[in-house]
Amino acid sequence: MQRFRRLRKNETIRSMMRETRLHPADLIYPIFVIEGENIKNPVNSMPGVYQYSVDRLNEIMDKVKESGISGVLLFGIPACKDEMGTQAYAKDGITQRAVTYIKKNYPDIYCIVDVCLCEYTSHGHCGVVRDGQIINDETLPLLCRMSVSLAEAGADMIAPSDMMDGRVEAIRDALDLNGFEGIPIMAYSAKFVSAYYGPFRDAAHSAPGFGDRKSYQMDFANGQEAIREIASDIEEGADVVMVKPGLAYLDVLKEAALTFEMPLAVYNVSGEYSMVKAAAANGWIDERRIVTENLTAMKRAGAKIIITYHALDMAEWLEEERRK
Repeated sequence: MQRFRRLRKNETIRSMMRETRLHPADLIYPIFVIEGENIKNPVNSMPGVYQYSVDRLNEIMDKVKESGISGVLLFGIPACKDEMGTQAYAKDGITQRAVTYIKKNYPDIYCIVDVCLCEYTSHGHCGVVRDGQIINDETLPLLCRMSVSLAEAGADMIAPSDMMDGRVEAIRDALDLNGFEGIPIMAYSAKFVSAYYGPFRDAAHSAPGFGDRKSYQMDFANGQEAIREIASDIEEGADVVMVKPGLAYLDVLKEAALTFEMPLAVYNVSGEYSMVKAAAANGWIDERRIVTENLTAMKRAGAKIIITYHALDMAEWLEEERRK
């Protein structure tokens, strides 16, 4: 009889045998930047998460720098929205100014920018709308303009989350033509329609004004389609591919890791975060243990990059463990 328990006898041997280890460098922290001055608005559905104006970004960026995590993922909230989302690609747009501020004051922190129109459009959809339909090909030039403007502002990586077909190739061509061949693309490749996004839409003011996003985001029942989406983005030139959300899609993440020799990211999304926070606040779970288990599962499934609102807490807990 094999006795597996021999290698579980105490913490020393368990640590020696541990197959998967989290590190602060695995983590990316999402930040919401809002137009205005002297703003630090709490996101009520996401305890501990805030919207920051550029002049108060230092309050969170100092914590990011101290934490040792790899970087941030920016989402912008403009003061004015219109049907074409023009503030998404304005040179003086909120996200462009936030990127410039971060790269000037925190040059060693990797700055990833989300590319999508939903936060900037009056209708809240991720693309151009005509007669109640989201128009794919007419959206691509706007995503390209947004990507180039953010690269010009100093972004380290472009992360398109819109789920329009062909956007990775279009953005890659636009970046290359404008002298940004060295800027990588992290594609939200397998992004599913999900109820787990609810709190994010409060934070980013990005709920659709009509209908839903089922015509462009993926049906959550489809695993093989996700693999085809990832393969397509790789062929189009993506440098990193993502599965979003995380917990309910670990099977997709694992299959992608086994199928593609590519860096994989996973987004531990707002609803996953808020459920943990709510349960912990009620004393129903041990927050630290649950978060550690969840993020370890994502890394074990194959993620090289974990985007999570728990990033700063997790980095602190890892440092405490290291010092023991």
